[in-house]
Amino acid sequence: MDDDVRRSMARIGEATDRLLASAAALSDAGAREPSLLPGWTRGHVLTHVARNGDGLGNLLRWARTGTKTPMYASREARRADIEAGAGRSAADLAADVQATAIAFAAEAASLPDGAWAAQVQGLTGPPIPARGVLDWRLREVEIHHVDLAAGYRPGDWPGEFVTASLRGVAGEFAGREDTPPCQLQPDGADSGPLRIGPERPATQQVVVQGPPASLLAWLIGRDDGSGLRVPGGAALPVLPPWR
Repeated sequence: MDDDVRRSMARIGEATDRLLASAAALSDAGAREPSLLPGWTRGHVLTHVARNGDGLGNLLRWARTGTKTPMYASREARRADIEAGAGRSAADLAADVQATAIAFAAEAASLPDGAWAAQVQGLTGPPIPARGVLDWRLREVEIHHVDLAAGYRPGDWPGEFVTASLRGVAGEFAGREDTPPCQLQPDGADSGPLRIGPERPATQQVVVQGPPASLLAWLIGRDDGSGLRVPGGAALPVLPPWR
């Protein structure tokens, strides 16, 4: 395991530990209360994180063996598994997240260095190197921890995660014709502005400024942007769904 993979796995482990601490504090009744995701309880969120660990573990197994192993059998099967597990006790939900996180880490540890360059593919999007699966997992754990609505907020995200994810998510919005042209200016950033929206916008870019974590949360639909600034008094643009 090379140093980059080792660091990524350490960050995933730390994020998972924080999520598990929040899950351990839930009562059974609390696990059935609404999350921040429409139509989902906290039990749905924790079950999703667990099944995501299984699914991304499948992609690592694909990279290791060379045998195509889909992330999920189908979208319908993924949805059914989440529904089936959402009503469990808080202890069972937390145990599921922990067990699948351990299995994911073990699968990652079993990959020879050369396998991290193997191409794998999720439910949507183009193929990626297996190394990108680690970024996907960290996003899932950190973002859905916020979705759990158990006291963990975007401002609690580690700075390194925010910096990398803001750059990555802005890149996913770049070139999208359904996105209003914006120039994002994170407070205190040394890397310069980030641009989202069409490559050749028909209208002038709107400048949006604010704390990096608030910008990231706004981009991914976890914040209404009320803490962001638009110089000149213009309205904050309305973004399409991240995914």
